Amino acid sequence: QLKALTNVDHSRTENFIALVDDGKQIIASAMLACDAVLKRAEVAISVHSDFRHDGVGWEMLEHVAKHAEAMGIETLESIESRDNHAAIDLERDMGFTARAYPGDASLMLLERKLGQPTE
Repeated sequence: QLKALTNVDHSRTENFIALVDDGKQIIASAMLACDAVLKRAEVAISVHSDFRHDGVGWEMLEHVAKHAEAMGIETLESIESRDNHAAIDLERDMGFTARAYPGDASLMLLERKLGQPTE
């Protein structure tokens, strides 16, 4: 199972990390996982608690969205806990639309069409 979790296919899956200035501490990670035809992709971002509310999540999401768009991805998705208001608000500010996740009322599905201007 560990091999499956660590074997990255760089044509469909990519992981990005953010480091502090000295490069010794990881402060954020973002994973992009694309479908087989490279039309839809899911993004997941984690920011170290000491660096939340400093714009790190915003920068990571913007970077991943630009990367996905350059790959030709049409729709970027994120699955969030309904209680994660900070992430949902950030994604909405970046042009994502939110709706209930099918089959799980505790989750939200956020989607953004790439290649279109955000408000």
